[in-house]
Amino acid sequence: MQDIKIYNRQIGENHPPFVIAEMSGNHNQSLEKALAIVDAAAAAGAHAVKLQTYTPDTLTIDVRHGEFCIEDPKSLWYKRNLYELYREAMTPWEWHKALFDRAKEKGIFCFSTPFDDTAVDFLEELDMPVYKVASFENNHLPLLKKIARTGKPVIMSTGISELADIEIAVRTLRDNGCKDLVLLKCTSTYPATPENTNVRTIPHLATLFNCMVGLSDHTLGIGASVAAVALGARVIEKHFTLDRSEGGVDSAFSMEPNEFRSLVDETERCFLSLGEVKYGILPDEQKSKTFKRSIYVVEDMNEGDVFTEQNIRIIRPGLGMAPKYMENVLGKKINRSVKKGTALTFDLIG
Repeated sequence: MQDIKIYNRQIGENHPPFVIAEMSGNHNQSLEKALAIVDAAAAAGAHAVKLQTYTPDTLTIDVRHGEFCIEDPKSLWYKRNLYELYREAMTPWEWHKALFDRAKEKGIFCFSTPFDDTAVDFLEELDMPVYKVASFENNHLPLLKKIARTGKPVIMSTGISELADIEIAVRTLRDNGCKDLVLLKCTSTYPATPENTNVRTIPHLATLFNCMVGLSDHTLGIGASVAAVALGARVIEKHFTLDRSEGGVDSAFSMEPNEFRSLVDETERCFLSLGEVKYGILPDEQKSKTFKRSIYVVEDMNEGDVFTEQNIRIIRPGLGMAPKYMENVLGKKINRSVKKGTALTFDLIG
């Protein structure tokens, strides 16, 4: 699979994971807080901050009954009206340029998930480097066509989708000009449990669609993301907040800055540890050979003495004959006198 360049970052099998801090609605309608989130994400090692570009009216209608209210008691947003929830969570469009500029100042970049055609047009004016497609939007084929026709790379989450749904979405993107695609394994529950994250899907997803893959991780902690990198994920997306105790629509399953730093560090360590299939002694291990075992003379011996289990032993350090020769040496004679603590070598035998 070909590497993808996004802004100043390379995404590819042989590059460390690209880690995205998802701001979502954790700004609590404060531009000052949103800017602080960008600053904190950059300081924590994020490579990009992701926004969401919509208004309540581009997502739903202002109806306050039935299916327009969340009735699942397990939901973080139980009893919330959709229109009000989206109005609370939206990132005002007039903030976007300030957030994009602040990210560049900090050496990272912002990008966004558009939720309708007008959002794509708006983001194009900001010279978006990459588009994100949310799991909840990956069946919105007219929107996928609009995004694909920008010619920009696309990162698409695959939550709440049958395999056939993913295939249709991928085909729609590619048929309309998307050349650089990353698919994110995603479980669209908030939070998700490790048990329903199924990161073993990641290499299968990469093979099936011949594209780069990653994980949109809604679990608590970093374990799922680290496992995903081990299985080939090269993009990791996690929700980010300054402080969960300050609240916010997604704060309960968002990472604080110190946790996000651990995510960045440990996913990169995981990537670096993958290496290649390799056996044998590495150059850096050479000095440690001393601490393996070898055969040593453990009593003073005179010329002609016979080697026995009492006067030679397999001990550390490893500067003598290899332990595999022990049985061959027993019963033979030493050809000169040596002191206790002498490494047994072939020239002492016979």
